[in-house]
Amino acid sequence: MFNVGTLDRFMRVLVGLALIAAVWFGSIGAWGWIGLLPLFTGLIGSCPAYLPFGFSTCSIKHRKDA
Repeated sequence: MFNVGTLDRFMRVLVGLALIAAVWFGSIGAWGWIGLLPLFTGLIGSCPAYLPFGFSTCSIKHRKDA
């Protein structure tokens, strides 16, 4: 189920790549590998943390019975 919209996806990928790059170049510590999470969720278009709350930034409405 896709629940991450276009702008949200773009921002997640951008932030994820920035954090990973900062680790790679030694600007921040190992905690920056957390950037893998927004990168992954941005690439697949789904955020598991949105599911329990029924939250979605995706403009396309999906049928629940499909």
